[in-house]
Amino acid sequence: MTQVSMTLNGKAVTGDVEGRTLLVDFLREDLRMTGTHVGCDTSQCGACVVHVNGEAVKSCTMFAAEAEGAEVATIEGAANADGSLNVIQQAFQDHHGLQCGFCTPGMVMSAAALLKDNPKPTEAEVRTYLEGNICRCTGYHNIVKAIMAASGQDVSAIAAE
Repeated sequence: MTQVSMTLNGKAVTGDVEGRTLLVDFLREDLRMTGTHVGCDTSQCGACVVHVNGEAVKSCTMFAAEAEGAEVATIEGAANADGSLNVIQQAFQDHHGLQCGFCTPGMVMSAAALLKDNPKPTEAEVRTYLEGNICRCTGYHNIVKAIMAASGQDVSAIAAE
């Protein structure tokens, strides 16, 4: 067993893991951060996206021990300090960017990483960035609108596909 310490959503946490324990499993099973979803176990779907030291990471591709000393952020830490939805979460709600909700945590975390690096992405840039995230319900149109709205852009010109 290896002891892993990290800052999770602003709070120090520690746990013992086997060397083969994936970060997604450590988050879900040991730390009870169940908003991070396991969708495919093959790094294809993006449901497990979290931020590690400010970068979007598919947590099914990283061992928990690799996060030693890291700052890790999950969907549970995404809301505003007062508990209200952050601008991206609110945009997903306002623009119907979710249906079943399974992919939503990963989509929101990916959107946050995109908007951090590119505060005013084009529609094409949003679509390209989301290629690593799979949604089986929405067809992506409203997700793209939500992300563009979260960036402060007018989404009325985005045509339905």
